[in-house]
Amino acid sequence: MSADQYLLNILAREHVDNGLASPVRGVQAALAPALNAWGNGYIVAVHPSGSFAKGTANRSGTDIDLFISLGETLADPMKQIYDTLFTQMTQRGFNPKRQNVSINVRVNGYSVDLVPARRQNGHSHDHTLYRRKADTWTKTNVITHINHVAHSGCVNEVRIIKLWRNQKGLDFPSFYIELTAMAALAGRYGTLSQRVWIILEYLRDRFPNARVVDPANTNNVISDDLTAQERARISAAARTALAATDWSQIVT
Repeated sequence: MSADQYLLNILAREHVDNGLASPVRGVQAALAPALNAWGNGYIVAVHPSGSFAKGTANRSGTDIDLFISLGETLADPMKQIYDTLFTQMTQRGFNPKRQNVSINVRVNGYSVDLVPARRQNGHSHDHTLYRRKADTWTKTNVITHINHVAHSGCVNEVRIIKLWRNQKGLDFPSFYIELTAMAALAGRYGTLSQRVWIILEYLRDRFPNARVVDPANTNNVISDDLTAQERARISAAARTALAATDWSQIVT
């Protein structure tokens, strides 16, 4: 079996249905009573975001991200908004887990990341969200993120790197992976396996010192989400992968 066919078989196994009839979309209705009670009339919209919306999700990863858009008239600090959502999910028995900008819950067997954010105004999709690791807020635009990644031409390569990350136990946020893959593959061509190899080389050689910014807000430095030690660990894992003699030693 060729390297490309091996990776294509993995992608087929990990396929996620993100169509309108996808069963995972049912979690939104299941969560609606809890979210509406917490939102207290301030919720403008709830819609899929993250890997599910971008097409970079894998079956063995988080099943869906739900972006919760709150109206700009809600005056509570973003940290308080984040914390009260966590409390609500706890009280409703969803056993939530705090992440950087999201709160993870399990609903009907699915892993769901809830991302609370406040709309900055009614004329754009710009939102403010809480970054727990930095204990601060930031401006971003998830619609820009979705379009930027979904039309990048490297969705399959991103999915392989995400699987590699999960299987090697690396702390490497998905959006950070997506932007890094796009930087690594800019102007580079080849087959699927060749392009994944290019990303791994980039992770080994350039990633530790590469500055990565949010395409929706250049003041939001995505590479600051990991410490130098965490970036070095990813680089070292890529070095190990590049020394492998078979793709099955890299990702399965």
